[in-house]
Amino acid sequence: MREITVLSGKGGAGKTSITAALASLCPEAIYCDNDVDASDLHLIFSPQKEQSYPFEYGWEMTIDPLKCNGCQLCESLCRFQAIHVNKDGKAEMKLFKCEGCRLCERSCPQKAISAKVNRNNHWFISSTRFGYLVHAEMGVGEENSGKLVSLIRKESRALAKQQGIGYVINDGPPGIGCSTIASITGTHAVLVVIETSESGWHDAIRVLELAKKWDVPTYAIINKVDINPVLSEKINLYLKKKHIPLLASIPWSKEFVESMERQQNIIEYSQDNVLKASLQNVWDAIK
Repeated sequence: MREITVLSGKGGAGKTSITAALASLCPEAIYCDNDVDASDLHLIFSPQKEQSYPFEYGWEMTIDPLKCNGCQLCESLCRFQAIHVNKDGKAEMKLFKCEGCRLCERSCPQKAISAKVNRNNHWFISSTRFGYLVHAEMGVGEENSGKLVSLIRKESRALAKQQGIGYVINDGPPGIGCSTIASITGTHAVLVVIETSESGWHDAIRVLELAKKWDVPTYAIINKVDINPVLSEKINLYLKKKHIPLLASIPWSKEFVESMERQQNIIEYSQDNVLKASLQNVWDAIK
């Protein structure tokens, strides 16, 4: 089983569009949406959820006002300023500031504070016209440490092994934080989609450097190559200098937007045979 992760650094560079296009080119794969904070691969795949599981992560603290005597000890100990005393002299929890360290629970002399496991996030195994999609949904305001990404990647690999499928293709998150690191570690190849804007190139460099630190074979696609020809040439020279294979240079096309509006990938929607051949070459190079 081989695992490929598509990244960009910058949101909106086109990595989800490229991932979705690969679904029409790869004969059989498990797809995994690693962008659990703001997943969007399902908008094209139209998945039907078959299995749903809660993701237990962190602790949610509760203060019982009937037991609290307003001693303010918890407020003084909380370094995250997640507890304040209200006008009635009772302690209240600000859940969006709480880090779930449980120091307040252990320190409360009245045993007024309790903790329960947070189950506000869920992950799914869904069927699509391209095969199985493993994806997740996070509750409002929930923080992703990368553990959820690691979990769904693990489940994707297990599902591929169970089904006898040779590929797992990950649609990665933007940035270079914990979730991106969780998307890179252990993968067999990284495909970086580079947008020809200054912010797109800046963020792509950071992803390329991150992949290099993890010693993962890395490939590149320049997307919207014609919106900034000078920068496109600069990117091309950089990739040659770093010995990073450039698999395709894709011009800007409104068909990408139109295809997403119709819940299709660009291979399904477009009549541009040159574009389709270019993306086919991408898959042939990394498969």
